[in-house]
Amino acid sequence: MPGDDTLPQTVTRLLDEVRRGDQLAAEQLLPMVYAELRAIAEKHMRGEHPDHTLQPTALVHEAYLRLVGAEPIVFEDRIHFLRTASQTMRRVLVDHARGRNRLKRGGTINLPLNESIAGANDHVVELLIVDDALTQLSAAEPRWGQVAELRLFGGLEVPEIAAALGISAATVKRDWQFAKAWLAQVLTDEPADGLA
Repeated sequence: MPGDDTLPQTVTRLLDEVRRGDQLAAEQLLPMVYAELRAIAEKHMRGEHPDHTLQPTALVHEAYLRLVGAEPIVFEDRIHFLRTASQTMRRVLVDHARGRNRLKRGGTINLPLNESIAGANDHVVELLIVDDALTQLSAAEPRWGQVAELRLFGGLEVPEIAAALGISAATVKRDWQFAKAWLAQVLTDEPADGLA
């Protein structure tokens, strides 16, 4: 495996080869990005019920198959791939929840947003509500939606988000504050005053 300095370039090269239909590249790519994909999947699964039928490993594999499947997506680089993987995992979980119709039967799908949105409280909301809120946020302010997605589900830090979106770290911080306040108000029906 290449050293840490060349990993992003190697991943980007392999993503390009996968897009051109190289199955060997797809097989080589997964081990290189698996740990990062697994960490993203664990973030997504953190609030799920213990008896959830999808596990982080299955979520990684389902998302990976969607990403490099019949019509692979064109990825700019490793960060773009990871951002898209996070979005794909969210879609897999939402599709799964809707498919099983869990909410109609009284089940809940919880996602802890702790201090990220709800301040000091461990505020738990249903995945479908969070998905709808993020969709609304993205429609209203697309960049805020991207920042929130990368922060909440992608596990990316401010410098990584800035690099992924091609904006400054200060802009990411400002967008995150606005997105966090917007989501807090939508998800809790409370004013966003006092959010860190």
